[in-house]
Amino acid sequence: MLIVGIAGGTGSGKTTVVRKIVDEFKNSEVIVLPQDAYYRDNSHLPLEERQKINFDHPDSVEFPLLIEHLNRLRAGESIEMPVYSYITCVRSKETIPVSPAGVIIVEGILVLADPALRSLFDIKVFVDADADDRLGRVIMRDIAERGRSVVKVLERYHETVKPSHLQFIEPSKRYADIIIPGGGENLVGIGVLISMMRQHMT
Repeated sequence: MLIVGIAGGTGSGKTTVVRKIVDEFKNSEVIVLPQDAYYRDNSHLPLEERQKINFDHPDSVEFPLLIEHLNRLRAGESIEMPVYSYITCVRSKETIPVSPAGVIIVEGILVLADPALRSLFDIKVFVDADADDRLGRVIMRDIAERGRSVVKVLERYHETVKPSHLQFIEPSKRYADIIIPGGGENLVGIGVLISMMRQHMT
């Protein structure tokens, strides 16, 4: 089993990179565990408080559960992956059954920032992108998918996203085996990563 960790700032193009990797393999060969699914359940807080949570801080992620699930998959066991809603900021009662596969991709902004999680990765990847490009993608995504206004997105960016990126995410780049500049548009970088993955699988 090959475990690949793919990190990078919010809006850097991680999801695009992951999608292009998955397209290169058979469906049964690759599973993806998004860090977003492992945000802590905040149902005990009022909605107003939940909406103030800094999702770019390591404390917002339940890393022990993600690590437990990775270890269980590596041991050949199936897991029930959580489902998290950015709109309500709580976990759903439903879960997604995930069975072991030859390749596990763990994708998220903070997956290289946690030492215990990082130690489980066979290949560590950081998707790099210009800050202005990332902000543009974040604005479009949060309006379309998370029901936020431009003003709210910009407030959040300056209050939590940018400071947390500088404090936690950018420094984690030094742990990467591969850095892919330009995100999902860097076909050469993605091709190198896919070649490395295939070598590890043989």
